[in-house]
Amino acid sequence: MMLGGRMTYQFDAAQGRAVGSVIRTGGRFLGLSLFVEEVVTQRTPPSTKRWETRGLQRLLVIDSYVMRFVTRRMGAGTEVRVFIDYRLPSGLVGRWLGRIFAPIYARWCVWRMVKDARQHFGSGEEPGVAA
Repeated sequence: MMLGGRMTYQFDAAQGRAVGSVIRTGGRFLGLSLFVEEVVTQRTPPSTKRWETRGLQRLLVIDSYVMRFVTRRMGAGTEVRVFIDYRLPSGLVGRWLGRIFAPIYARWCVWRMVKDARQHFGSGEEPGVAA
């Protein structure tokens, strides 16, 4: 988690590996309690996965979001593309903070996913994140 925050993850029986699978994330950041629930809405192993928030979440700089990744073979390797679409919080303070920090947080989320994929598949290169 960014800036020393700590999050815990709770998976259902499918562990996020099936359409309809639920992932709950909770924790604390800067003394505030955070929570988000996600549901997998598309999964075509190993090339595509899409998930989105469900219900009310407690996040600081973004509100609901949809994330997905797409992979494709490229020569001897694999290209990984990661996407996030998000809404800013509706409250005045959250919207103000979101305008400043949501793009930074979204880029960090994408970078982490690419980094984790590279570690999983054995590439030692640092991930690059396009704007």
